[in-house]
Amino acid sequence: MGVPAVEVRDLVKRYGRTTAVAGLSLTATPGTVLAVLGPNGAGKTTTVEVCEGYRRPDAGTVRVLGLDPVADARALRPRVGVMLQGGGGYPGARAGELLRLLASYAAHPLDPQTLLDRLGLAAAAGTPYKRLSGGQRQRLSLAMAVVARPEVVFLDEPTAGLDPQARHATWDVVGKLRADGVTVVLTTHFMEEAERLADRVVVIDAGRVVATGTPAELTRGGAEEQLRFRAAPGLDVRALAAALPAGIAASEPQPGQYLVEGPVDPQLLAAVTAWCAGAGVLAEDLRIQRRSLEDVFLDLTGRELR
Repeated sequence: MGVPAVEVRDLVKRYGRTTAVAGLSLTATPGTVLAVLGPNGAGKTTTVEVCEGYRRPDAGTVRVLGLDPVADARALRPRVGVMLQGGGGYPGARAGELLRLLASYAAHPLDPQTLLDRLGLAAAAGTPYKRLSGGQRQRLSLAMAVVARPEVVFLDEPTAGLDPQARHATWDVVGKLRADGVTVVLTTHFMEEAERLADRVVVIDAGRVVATGTPAELTRGGAEEQLRFRAAPGLDVRALAAALPAGIAASEPQPGQYLVEGPVDPQLLAAVTAWCAGAGVLAEDLRIQRRSLEDVFLDLTGRELR
């Protein structure tokens, strides 16, 4: 498979008596999007900062494109893009000037004007950074992270505070990066974003990995699926359950709202519709529901506020 784009093994990072990262391991495959999820204080930002070379690990090994982010910083920095949530632009510099300046340092940059257009910043190209809105600064920060055509890019909360149009434009840029073979390491609190963009997800809590897998694996694993439909209230749900495979439950949580719980497959779907047809019942709004990534995240990390 070659060298991983990002490889973290048994990472430990302490701040005084506080252990922020406690033996964490993760891997990002070249040309994929890895979402790193966790509640506030879980250690995800520290982990990413170690990968970016901004912090030294206390134990464990970190390699980005096969290089040590601290010892090999000079060789690595031209190959890595970093989007900081705090921005990083010069207050008096104009948005377009900032982007063109960064592009001038790169051997094979992306076209700055194309990036401005794609992220809806063309009209703001002549605006000083200090006068940009929060959303415009966020999108400019993304453009600055990718304009040098990096091989790996770290995105910290890339759509925080963005409106739906800007969020979708950002997602399109991330999709284009992946299509071009760029590895994206994404931290986000927006579960729909992770579910939509990520090839793999790592959930961390208290400085440790508590789950990893594709979004489909995480939302499917260990969870009963649900089949819901609407019909006239008062159906005989015991008779319905008896007509279904063993271990499948049927109930009417609310009048006229029916719930079938268990592994949903074509045979179960056929059994439900056959029973409804035999009983002269018209099943409306029949749909299959699975746990969302947010459900999995809350199950793994708890629902209490941090």
